[in-house]
Amino acid sequence: MAGILGNLRNTVIAGFVLAVVMVVIVVAATGEGKPVGYAWWTFLFRWLHVLSGVMWIGLLWYFNFVQIPSMPKIPDDQKPAIGKVIAPEALFWFRWAAMATIVTGLILAYMNGYIVGALTLGAMGGGAKATAIGIGMWLGIIMWFNVWFVIWPNQQKALGMVEADKDAKAAAARTAMLFSRTNTLLSVPMLYAMVSAQNIY
Repeated sequence: MAGILGNLRNTVIAGFVLAVVMVVIVVAATGEGKPVGYAWWTFLFRWLHVLSGVMWIGLLWYFNFVQIPSMPKIPDDQKPAIGKVIAPEALFWFRWAAMATIVTGLILAYMNGYIVGALTLGAMGGGAKATAIGIGMWLGIIMWFNVWFVIWPNQQKALGMVEADKDAKAAAARTAMLFSRTNTLLSVPMLYAMVSAQNIY
């Protein structure tokens, strides 16, 4: 067990293996849920969308609820460990989880036939469900844009990954923080819209 839990790669692989074992057991016991057909593929993309979204929003909330508020409490001599080691690694997973969430979400919307209705907020069909999921999609797209085109470029300056003077680094850090907070704000209605579209409408 230590060989599995002592290594993140092995832990993740074991998680996927356990999921496959679970599917096999459920299919064997019930005869339902076989991984075949179009419905299964749409489910697979929904699962990947949720998995990616959990990582993205989890890291967003980690930055906003844990890392940013804790930075003033960390002694100056220890701050480089955050900026040089932890933050770059977290930002790698953060931005690619955002990308995976958007890509799987758009594929899922296309596969389920509601991409046009959702992106037009129900104006091109789909009713309240398309409006709700569309609001969630647009909020997610705005958040994705903020990650890739505002937060990440500014974090590169703030963390010294690209050349910038002290004032530019400070301004970049503030911009990244404000857009990260914006994404935290947007994440609440975004998640409501996504979940309500699946459960209320």
